[in-house]
Amino acid sequence: MLNKIIITGNLTKDPELRYTPKGDAVVTLRLASNRKYKDRDETCFVNVVVWGKRAENCAEHLKKGSPILVDGRLQSRSWEK
Repeated sequence: MLNKIIITGNLTKDPELRYTPKGDAVVTLRLASNRKYKDRDETCFVNVVVWGKRAENCAEHLKKGSPILVDGRLQSRSWEK
């Protein structure tokens, strides 16, 4: 089974770097991907989670508005209140 996604867009806010209790770096990115569909624009918002040294690099070099390309796997989550 294949689970792969490649998406491009721009960050909607600065990366949020944090560390787990074990000291692992994790950053959350919010990505907006735009496309033209018929005569209108459509925007898709995607949350991206990056771990380890790549997370630290994202926090250091990226900021709101930065163009990025994400190559990874898709994972959905749901919550109940």
